[in-house]
Amino acid sequence: MHCFVSFRLRLGLLLALGSALLAPVACAPVGPDYQPPQPSMPSQWGEDTATDRHVEACANWWSLFHDPLLDDLIRRATAANLDIKIAGTRIREARALYRQAVSGQVPSVDAGGLYNASNQSKNVADGAHPQDLFQAQFDVNWEIDVFGSIRRQTEAAEANLAATMEDQRSVLISLAAEVARNYIELRAYQQRLTIARENSRNQEQTVELVCNRFHLGLGNDLEVAQAETLLAQTRADMPALESGAVQAMYQLALLLGQQPQTLKAELTSTDLPFPEPPPVPLSLPSELLRQRPDIRSAERQLAAATATVGVATADLFPRFSLSALVGLQSASLHDLVTSSSRFWSIGPVVNWPLFDGGRRQAVVEASEAQRQRAELTYEKTVLTALAETESALAAQNRERETYERLATAVDTSQRATRIAHGLYQAGLTPLLNVLQSETALYQSQDTQVQSGQRLAVNMIALYKALGGGWQLQLPDKAAPSGGDAKPLARNSP
Repeated sequence: MHCFVSFRLRLGLLLALGSALLAPVACAPVGPDYQPPQPSMPSQWGEDTATDRHVEACANWWSLFHDPLLDDLIRRATAANLDIKIAGTRIREARALYRQAVSGQVPSVDAGGLYNASNQSKNVADGAHPQDLFQAQFDVNWEIDVFGSIRRQTEAAEANLAATMEDQRSVLISLAAEVARNYIELRAYQQRLTIARENSRNQEQTVELVCNRFHLGLGNDLEVAQAETLLAQTRADMPALESGAVQAMYQLALLLGQQPQTLKAELTSTDLPFPEPPPVPLSLPSELLRQRPDIRSAERQLAAATATVGVATADLFPRFSLSALVGLQSASLHDLVTSSSRFWSIGPVVNWPLFDGGRRQAVVEASEAQRQRAELTYEKTVLTALAETESALAAQNRERETYERLATAVDTSQRATRIAHGLYQAGLTPLLNVLQSETALYQSQDTQVQSGQRLAVNMIALYKALGGGWQLQLPDKAAPSGGDAKPLARNSP
């Protein structure tokens, strides 16, 4: 055991001496140094975003709907959604690859041993007899990162890990938006179904009134047929509305990682009011660079691609490494651990391929093309974010005008229906005016609900375009790093 300790100390001194001799040779990593992009951003949005300043800081935007059930659904989806779990596995993979890259900066040590028995032919050597060989050894290899290949690999792995974490945040944004959108659609279908049933009951009363007048000789078959036709048309809308509500429930169950029927009892109630759309958020276009994970991910992918160019460039230069071998060798197991059984060797190794038919240069050119593609992808991602936000703002502003005008139409339709019923009962107007009023009322109420649905969905799209929602805290089992959510240090774009 004492001889092993002595060997390890000698080996450590030799490695330290070798690294000290080679350290002055090390230089800055070859290849381009990464410079974060500085995209040109407009100073303000093209659409009006006037609202209270407090909305800007609201990361959990769905809470502005003031719907506890929606808040609970998003919380449960975050804990159980399968896409979130899949993204978590990608983060664990990227973290392992990062550790693998970092491990290239330290020496590798292998332990080995062998036993070999041999016997020479007596026709070759006189006095041949069986021989035993026992051997135990340590192999040490340390690549000196003179031209920065390992350092660039570490940079690329770190950037890829950060990009993967941003990708999971993008999944969080999409998940929250999808849960909210399907929930809004569910409530819209339920409210439209309630309106259809209410109008159906009113139209039933109209049919009853027309039939009574017919039996009294005050009407005709045409009026009865017209009233029954309108009632049948209203009832015909109900199955499609019920189907839409059920499909929205099933989609919510999928987002929550549950079987389709699981949420049916919980979400069937139509007593809850339709969620009011939250106010329009106020933020600057430049904040997209900080808030949108897809932009942050594209920037990290650009950093990784830039580092990969350095890795490929370093392969054009020689590689330096320090190798050592120390061990024990003996023909007798009894003498294996004695000082006379020791052997060792140490020395630098240089490897520099002089001709490969242009393969390494081609790899450099391919890496540079990948870096340029990543840069263009980043620019496209920024432009896409701006276009999505402007489109969502425009759709929201136009839809709000539509909603307000439909609210006026509903009020006037209700008044017109009351007047038409009174005049018809007094015999002062034909039934056609009553049916037209009831049709207009039902259509305006149904259209207003659909407009309210689009208004809420457009608002969800706007918050998604602005990158809100990724700050939601993940449960421990879905955390990017096993409970350690501390982000990697990096340059922000």
